[in-house]
Amino acid sequence: MTVFDRFHNRNARVAVVGLGYVGLPLAVALAASGYEVVGIDLDPAKIEALREGRSYIADVADADLTAQASRLRATEDYATLSQCDAVSICLPTPLDSKGQPDVSSILACGREIARYLHPGLVVILESTSYPGTTTELLLPLLEAAAQPHGWRVGEQFFVAFSPERVDPGRTDWTIKTTPKIVAGVTENCLAAVHAYYGQVFDALVPVSSPSAAEMAKLFENTYRFINISLVNELLLMCDRLGLDCWEVLEAAETKPFGFTRFTPGPGVGGPCIPVDPHFLAWKMRSINATARFIELAGQINAEMPRYWVQKVQDALNDAGKAVRGSRVLVLGAAYKPDVADARESPALDILQRLLQKGAQVRYHDPYIL
Repeated sequence: MTVFDRFHNRNARVAVVGLGYVGLPLAVALAASGYEVVGIDLDPAKIEALREGRSYIADVADADLTAQASRLRATEDYATLSQCDAVSICLPTPLDSKGQPDVSSILACGREIARYLHPGLVVILESTSYPGTTTELLLPLLEAAAQPHGWRVGEQFFVAFSPERVDPGRTDWTIKTTPKIVAGVTENCLAAVHAYYGQVFDALVPVSSPSAAEMAKLFENTYRFINISLVNELLLMCDRLGLDCWEVLEAAETKPFGFTRFTPGPGVGGPCIPVDPHFLAWKMRSINATARFIELAGQINAEMPRYWVQKVQDALNDAGKAVRGSRVLVLGAAYKPDVADARESPALDILQRLLQKGAQVRYHDPYIL
């Protein structure tokens, strides 16, 4: 029986590396589809929680873990990959202190997978990164391990990229119903990931290469990043002109075509939107090109916390009060509504700026304790 047969029969053993906001929902979805799943994470607290049936991700209920307990187990040991038919990499790819992509987790994981590479293994990168990551970073690690055995990608082992599209807190589109982009290093690699993920997701969207898929994921988030900056600049312009920005937006969105509404706010937050566009900007700089919209959008969004703190200061001045010593309540601390996640939240920047000005600041957010 080939690995393709095991996928179609749903009796394959598969692994997910990285059990965070992306990896844990994927692991649960794979188990719910009938696969035997091994979740690998180096955080012992996560492993302990999962073994006790306790979820630490809002989008995964304890009941979900209980329902899949017979098919999902967690471990810190990469050696289990030697008995797996597929492995999906769901590790974080942040920016480093210089604003450059930090792909160290992908490289470390790739080296571990290379140690346990065997015929039939399907390796899928889900982590967001710049175009070329799959073929220029991950693939060479695996090919180096395969070379002494005479194994070739697309023949004895398979490599693909399929970007995560998780939107925490969203219920109308789930990990299963959101169309899944897939791309293989070779046609056989694409066929392998199609045989595997086709049993899990409602719709697969094949593209010609991992780099094209990587670019598509970055463009999705860059589109949102730039449009948020545009509507934030609209707010700044309306403020200077004495216009009601919300009235302008409500009027504009009555156009039934050619317009998508975005809402102004304190900036951008979360693990993806403020980060992913800079992967693309960095990649362009590496080939002596530019991504001008991304750079400008970043400047506008970064300015928004200062703008809102100034509005608080102006309002207090109008009331005859100084910021120093005033009590200020900030409503909402998460990076977006109804999620228990404050990563990169502009609300934290606003809180810090108010504290620096001497305000007595408190916040309320039922999801952030």
